[in-house]
Amino acid sequence: MATGSTSTNPVPLGIHHLKLPVTDLERSARWYGKVLGAHRLIELDHRRPDGTLFAVILDVPGLGTRLELRLDPDTATALDGYDFLTLAVNDRTALDRWTAHLDALDVPHSPPVVALVGWLLVVPDPDGLRLRLYTAAPHGLDPARIEYDSPWLSTGPAPESKPGR
Repeated sequence: MATGSTSTNPVPLGIHHLKLPVTDLERSARWYGKVLGAHRLIELDHRRPDGTLFAVILDVPGLGTRLELRLDPDTATALDGYDFLTLAVNDRTALDRWTAHLDALDVPHSPPVVALVGWLLVVPDPDGLRLRLYTAAPHGLDPARIEYDSPWLSTGPAPESKPGR
């Protein structure tokens, strides 16, 4: 049994929804609709008592939960370049279909990247947050081929050099 775990721990049912900060609700809703086929659930729009809209809820095919776009320009700007969500696709052939789909929509994206286990495709949303598509099937390539230096493969901050090392 894992440390800190007991048989009396409550267990969640699953993910209720994902929340993503954006700078422009309508622009982002259109983008997620175009790229992922998301449908806005207008009946779930979030409005303040004065009627101003502050969030929209999207139903995204294949996501398994709903996606909330929350108007929060400061947070969205601060997260520019962060890879917030990784979606699974079957294999390299499926990834190539996504590439063709994105190209047909004229949506910028990375080339296929040799990631740690599978192939990776990175798609920046309108605020620069990075949606990732990752193959469930491993690429089977030699680990020396992993593209650690790719600007699309987030490997975290470089280790600090310490005196004497």
